[in-house]
Amino acid sequence: MVVLKPYFKSLADAPHPLECTVQRKVRFEEVDPLGIVWHGRYPSYFEDGRGALGEKYGMSYLEFYSNNIIAPIKAMHIDYHKPLTYPDIITIKAILHWSDAARLNYEYVIMDNKGELMTTGYTIQVMLDLNKNLYMVLPPFYAEFCRKWKEGELK
Repeated sequence: MVVLKPYFKSLADAPHPLECTVQRKVRFEEVDPLGIVWHGRYPSYFEDGRGALGEKYGMSYLEFYSNNIIAPIKAMHIDYHKPLTYPDIITIKAILHWSDAARLNYEYVIMDNKGELMTTGYTIQVMLDLNKNLYMVLPPFYAEFCRKWKEGELK
């Protein structure tokens, strides 16, 4: 069994990370001539997990946007442990780690249908207003979300 070291360190007073898991099937169009998933497809798998987590906890992209916030990716890292192949059924776990800054620290774990670790990675998103100005403090919508998270209202 592989023991994963988290990409983000938790602060002592930080609430537990939020998690969401989603399953999907590797599609034929996602593989190269060798039958393995092309490395450029993994960000879309991360997106599947991130989108599901956002919907689960009431912070989808549309909810951010309706609150005049956009959250582009500033950094992305992917560790390929084993190749995914067609037609694997995969499980994508997205994990949102606490941050006191106006940013989103997501970690991802992709497993195959046998429970083997295939891929890990992370993304960091910053928060901007609709004029693309960087938030230096938490915008009100996200501050309220963080209050609920810290008080244990999000499960």
